[in-house]
Amino acid sequence: MSAELLRSPLHDRHVALGAKFAAFGGWEMPLEYAGGGVLREHAAVREAAGVFDVSHLGKARVRGTGAVAFVNSCLTNDLGRIAPGKAQYTLCCDETGGVVDDLIAYLHADDHVFLIPNAANTAEVVRRLVADAPEGITVTDEHRSYAVLAVQGPQSASLLGKLGLPTDHGYMSFATAAFGGAELTVCRTGYTGEHGYELVVGWDDAGAVWDAIIEAGVQPCGLGARDTLRTEMGYPLHGQDLSLEISPVQARSGWAVGWDKPAFWGREALLAEKAAGPRRQLRGLVLTGRGIPRGHMQVYAGDALIGETTSGTFSPTKKVGIALALLDTAAGIADGDLVQIDIRGRRIEAQVTKPPFVTPSVR
Repeated sequence: MSAELLRSPLHDRHVALGAKFAAFGGWEMPLEYAGGGVLREHAAVREAAGVFDVSHLGKARVRGTGAVAFVNSCLTNDLGRIAPGKAQYTLCCDETGGVVDDLIAYLHADDHVFLIPNAANTAEVVRRLVADAPEGITVTDEHRSYAVLAVQGPQSASLLGKLGLPTDHGYMSFATAAFGGAELTVCRTGYTGEHGYELVVGWDDAGAVWDAIIEAGVQPCGLGARDTLRTEMGYPLHGQDLSLEISPVQARSGWAVGWDKPAFWGREALLAEKAAGPRRQLRGLVLTGRGIPRGHMQVYAGDALIGETTSGTFSPTKKVGIALALLDTAAGIADGDLVQIDIRGRRIEAQVTKPPFVTPSVR
């Protein structure tokens, strides 16, 4: 593994648990753990609880009079829809409507917004905000000031409750708490489709929190299971299902755009694309035959090439291959139609569907 990759404050703990590592967004992160593996870790989250170290995720803070209004004029979703103590999924777009990043905004107060972008995109999101920030607004990159632990699964509330952490707040809201002298933000968010929490804790305090969660009986999970879980939900991964080339209109993420707002980055381009209709759209595919789809596989309707997969995996829950794919809208493909995915030279039949592929329990 390259010495240039960044490491989580929990790296030594992952090594002790027999983690297999992979490079992700410039970080060396656990892919799966010894004695577990992706299937077991996936099942733990769907059936009980699992904990992911996602400290590679970015952290940025916007402070100053009018901070909320400023962020709202930049990012797509409408912060006016939520109150302090709430979080919101939103997008950072460029002037063409391409997606620079998708991220979570934590609204603390009118003068304070905390952002969690993706690891590889944090510096660019911060750069864009700094470049547009008016006098009196400060934007700080706090990427390595905090760790993030995601505790996900139907038993997550009871397990965290035993540690004295708050768990009864609503979905997409957050609460602050103290644990062993450390201050945490406990947010009802996640990337798995299960009831769960994401804990934002100081970098140097993360070890004690992780140890307590593991001692409570929570299964450590790596990014392999995180990917199968999010794909089952149809949640997009930036760089695959959303990108500078894949707009929110194409990715069917228009629900995260405040269309009536007077300003946000990429507004005019996105309004034009929405009005004209996208040339392609993200759809779900469920294989009817045997095979495991991956990204960048061609999709056919008969002899016509109609698109390409963006993400694909074996669904541990459904026991079948599933994929997300950008399909040409001109092809007139509807949910329920059958198409074929070229998997290593073999065309495997798949049915078009609208994600999620499994029933979510998040609420």
